[in-house]
Amino acid sequence: MKIGVRLRSIALAEQLGPGLITGAADDDPSGIATYSQAGAQAGFGLLWTMVLTYPLMSAVQLVSAYIGRDTGVGLAANMEKLFPTTVVTGLVGLLFVANTINIGADLSAMGAAGTLVTGVNGHVMTIGFAGLSLLLQLFVPYRRYASLLK
Repeated sequence: MKIGVRLRSIALAEQLGPGLITGAADDDPSGIATYSQAGAQAGFGLLWTMVLTYPLMSAVQLVSAYIGRDTGVGLAANMEKLFPTTVVTGLVGLLFVANTINIGADLSAMGAAGTLVTGVNGHVMTIGFAGLSLLLQLFVPYRRYASLLK
């Protein structure tokens, strides 16, 4: 590989940074487990839904990105300008609950995958992954993660 090509690819990776991870955020353990189960049960039978869901998903992501870029604040701050604080607080609360359930599903999928690899009980693996994730979040600074992403 030529040096110029390698430097350009490194520069592109630096420009993307955490945005690359954010863009791939839906490919989390629970998503992969769901895709695997759906694929095993339905095969290509549900592939037609991509024609409808992908453009809708892209439009929502694009509109959210434009709103954030143009206003300089997130969706919750923008909604607070239009809706009463109680409505925004309720929506943020629902998002918190949904994210909590999603993290639980991610940990469960990681535990199930760990069980397939090691044979250790799935509950033990799930608790182990939860503890490891918690320890890493508490004691490893973000800059160290960011340096691994670059």
